[in-house]
Amino acid sequence: MQDLIAKAATLLEALPYIQKFAGATFVVKYGGSFMDSPDPAVREGVARDIVFLEAVELNPVVVHGGGKAITRALDQSGIQTHFVQGQRVTDAASVEVVDRVLSREINPEIVNTINHLGGVAQGFAGTDIFTCRKLWLTGPTGERLDPGFVGEVIHVNTAPLLECLERGFTPVISPTARGEDGRIYNCNADVAAGMTAIALKARRLVFMSDVPGLMRDPKDPSTLISHLRTGEVDALKRAGVVDKGMIPKVDSAAAAIRSGVEKVQFVDGRIPHSVLLEIFTDEGVGTEVVP
Repeated sequence: MQDLIAKAATLLEALPYIQKFAGATFVVKYGGSFMDSPDPAVREGVARDIVFLEAVELNPVVVHGGGKAITRALDQSGIQTHFVQGQRVTDAASVEVVDRVLSREINPEIVNTINHLGGVAQGFAGTDIFTCRKLWLTGPTGERLDPGFVGEVIHVNTAPLLECLERGFTPVISPTARGEDGRIYNCNADVAAGMTAIALKARRLVFMSDVPGLMRDPKDPSTLISHLRTGEVDALKRAGVVDKGMIPKVDSAAAAIRSGVEKVQFVDGRIPHSVLLEIFTDEGVGTEVVP
């Protein structure tokens, strides 16, 4: 009986959030090693959360990554992987593999999983949604470094996404983009998700990865920063707390907040139902970024 009462209490805790967010758009960046888990329950966990969001009349939009799958595919193709300042150097041969893996393998798999669990999702290749400019990097002495076909999203084609949401479907978007030169580019999925949230005027942006959130010491989960104001970001960068792969996440979070997104959340996708815990409970489980 006590277990049943506890379940009822959980539902009642979620109720005001369900009422508050009904009809709101939530952008979820889906990435991390849990995407590659051999355990179907782990891989399906996020999809179940998306189906739940649909069921309580929220409008989820998914932007996914796939870095580890890309690296495996490149290895199988005999193409070595190189990174410069955290960016995958992407030549003409590499970008074909990237596009295939992201848009024609991972994307349909996520869509099929959501649909299999009772949701309704529609996949989009990022090249149909995102326009990018070529990304150039700056070397230690100020020289310009060329990472190849790597782009920075500058525009989001919202029309097909809004039509999809209007029909009650969840858009699932790969992080590729069409360059101003008409070529296909590989893009950072965190930046793509942030730009999507801004373009759709989303209420929330949730980054899922395989870390508990933003930590002062990346090796010590007890140093989790549960509440972060955008004004603190620069100091954390200078202190080295925000570095490497967290930089595009935190920068995209700050840009989204400045553009009107109410809150951005970093959660650990390895925790079962971390998206629901962060959105529908009083305490949450990760890092929240607020104005």
